[in-house]
Amino acid sequence: MSTPITARPLTPAAFAPYGDVMEATGTPDKVINQGKCGRFHDRAQLDFADGCAGISIFKGEIETLPLTLKMVERHPMGSQAFVPMSADGFLVVVAQDDGGVPTDPQAFLTRPGQAINFHRGTWHGVLTPLSEPGLFAVIDRIGDGANLEEHWFEETYVIAG
Repeated sequence: MSTPITARPLTPAAFAPYGDVMEATGTPDKVINQGKCGRFHDRAQLDFADGCAGISIFKGEIETLPLTLKMVERHPMGSQAFVPMSADGFLVVVAQDDGGVPTDPQAFLTRPGQAINFHRGTWHGVLTPLSEPGLFAVIDRIGDGANLEEHWFEETYVIAG
């Protein structure tokens, strides 16, 4: 038996318990480059126990909805940001933590131009592009130590769009 989850649009308010939504909306914080560029400043709270921030490129396999969710992961030593390198939306899955166990998974669909940053220790699904090319810049902790925990659900979830 699987529990259904309906993916909903990603909004900063709905995503706030899990991380930051990064997007260029509203009035820029500053206008730079001789008035030709709006700067939306400091849109994610990077948080690392130690080590340093690194930028990697991920190429994820395309998924389709409905999608079966079997596992989530978290990074106890650092936040993790996903910035799509194309104007395509993607699926974001998060879950609350209850004494080290993920509960109540939620699913969000991003709009083109949105990126996300998971807070340190947030349970989340794996990278889930829904269209080609599936390329993302990922900003996360680079350093020694175990920074990955996985949890496999006894009961799966099915995410629909």
